Amino acid sequence: MGSLPEQFVFRSRLPDIAIPDHLPLHDYVFERLADRRDRACLIDGATGETLSFGDVDALSRRVAAGLSSIGVCHGSTVMLLLPNSVEFAVAFLASSRLGAVTTTANPLHTPPEIAKQVAASGATVVVTEPAFVAKVSGLAGVTVVATGDGAEGCASFAGLAAADGSALPEVAIDVASDAVALPYSSGTTGLPKGVMLSHRGLVTSVAQLVDGENPNLHLREDDVVLCVLPMFHVYSLHSILLCGMRAGAAIVVMKRFDTVKMLQLVERPCVTIAPLVPPIGGEMAKSDALDRHDLSSVRMVISGAAPMGKELQDIVHAKLPNAVLGQV
Repeated sequence: MGSLPEQFVFRSRLPDIAIPDHLPLHDYVFERLADRRDRACLIDGATGETLSFGDVDALSRRVAAGLSSIGVCHGSTVMLLLPNSVEFAVAFLASSRLGAVTTTANPLHTPPEIAKQVAASGATVVVTEPAFVAKVSGLAGVTVVATGDGAEGCASFAGLAAADGSALPEVAIDVASDAVALPYSSGTTGLPKGVMLSHRGLVTSVAQLVDGENPNLHLREDDVVLCVLPMFHVYSLHSILLCGMRAGAAIVVMKRFDTVKMLQLVERPCVTIAPLVPPIGGEMAKSDALDRHDLSSVRMVISGAAPMGKELQDIVHAKLPNAVLGQV
């Protein structure tokens, strides 16, 4: 099919977005590193430990070198069987640096479900917490990397992070055809299916949301973004982690949802952007703790994955009067 005549092309009145779609995903995310090296990037919600953009860049390089030492290379697949954590973000960026593909999985999946995704994706390395090692310990041909204090018979994430980041191999990444992420669908219309996302595809998608003169998400460098939605789902991985990092915002990583703890986190680091889903919005609305916390710092609530009903919207507006509500 040939190109459409010019008269049938509808163009926005807004300026075009300059999309650096020649860059691999990790280079795109860190493209403005020189200007924000010392700014907060990832904040561990449980401990308060803060990593700057420079810290995350250097740590992802070291972990990439560590992954390379255990056989991960261009075209390999790494499974992240992790709840929200700094390690999740760093391992994802590290795999990208090697030209590897990251497939994400819910750590609460059953061993057969995990084994099926490992086989379908061709994963040769699984990064997980010690509590979930037993779910993957019997998989043939798979190296298991344990975070935290490690686990017997597993490679140590801390050990990978101690590698020499300057020893990264040269990798030629085809941004148009090389996949960088392989999330799996929920299976609502059949069995779960892997979705191959290329470097160029994710760069373009993120750029459409946060780059240019009129970005859809309007994230700013001085924003603090709450990350309570699971990173193993593409909404959180794409619209919170990658969009937040590209915009230069700080991201508060919460391991799992708990209403009171979430409200405490919103109040303590003064969260300005709260991406939610309607069930979490509903839990917030019902909680007696809502009125005991100062949530005035929140300037935007982003609801996704399903429509937020008008009744719930009205409650959110009443409880967070300084926030605008956007649905994605």
